[in-house]
Amino acid sequence: MTEILETPKLVTVFGGSGFIGRHVVRALAKRGYLIRVATRRPELANHLQPLGNVGQIQPIQANIRMPWSIERAVAGAAHVINLVGILHQSGAQKFDSLQAKGAANIAAAAKAAGARVTHGSAIGADLDSPSDYGRTKAEGEKAVLDTVPDAVIMRPSIVFGPEDQFFNRFADMARYSPVLPLIGGHTKFQPVFVGDVAGAFARSVDGKLKGGHVYELGGPNVMSFRECLEQMLDIIERKRLLVPVPWWAAEMKGAVLGMLPNPLLTRDQVILLKSDNVVSTAATEAHRTLEGIGIQPKSTAAVLPSYLWRYREAGQFTHRSEV
Repeated sequence: MTEILETPKLVTVFGGSGFIGRHVVRALAKRGYLIRVATRRPELANHLQPLGNVGQIQPIQANIRMPWSIERAVAGAAHVINLVGILHQSGAQKFDSLQAKGAANIAAAAKAAGARVTHGSAIGADLDSPSDYGRTKAEGEKAVLDTVPDAVIMRPSIVFGPEDQFFNRFADMARYSPVLPLIGGHTKFQPVFVGDVAGAFARSVDGKLKGGHVYELGGPNVMSFRECLEQMLDIIERKRLLVPVPWWAAEMKGAVLGMLPNPLLTRDQVILLKSDNVVSTAATEAHRTLEGIGIQPKSTAAVLPSYLWRYREAGQFTHRSEV
């Protein structure tokens, strides 16, 4: 008698072509899921194809401001992941339309399709946040849970990895500038490896996480902004002066730079830097952390040298043994 093989579950990932998204797609592909990557520009998502087998990963055009395109993207999916987020606004890409209303649109379509939901948010999401980023992240969480009460919410701290926009950006700046700006040098972060974040999302799709709850994802070490930059400089073997920037000056600089197409800093980001970005005591006590779900997080010390070596003066021709 011929054995009938079960068709793998289909997972739709919004924002799957981005930094965190590509690692989530890889983690899902390794587990054998069929993956539909919903993105505004599917022709720019071809880099995802080698992460899975032939036909396992399929990009599809979707715009989360247009409900009909979301409905098409989630049709037949057993699980929907939302990773859409922006660090600054430009054109039609607004915090409200993407992180709040867009999240609501995805949740509504997922509910109609009978799919489970895992929603990517961020530590710092707060309905009363003075930051538009933090406020709209919280509004997105609320919209998702109001529509799909058993959704899983993921709040990572600052995420690092080969394509990150934090350590890479400052390391690149250190190649040319003798000084690095230190805005909120005492602000605390809990940098989390992108591979560990992806693993948490994959476990949610596996059904191993309890729905209706918020999980906060942080690495093993809490570090100040200054400590992050000092570690980065040590790894790339460069000595640079860290110059503290007063909050008022940082906000003025952010307001000016924020008018550029791809700004290095915005006023909203400066406001975010005024608050610590670490896993809460409540999440730790409830075991809604990486350790709580069985993932031992990797440290910056263990991972950063594997991709920051290219910013050293000698590049790959270095005597350091960790690469």
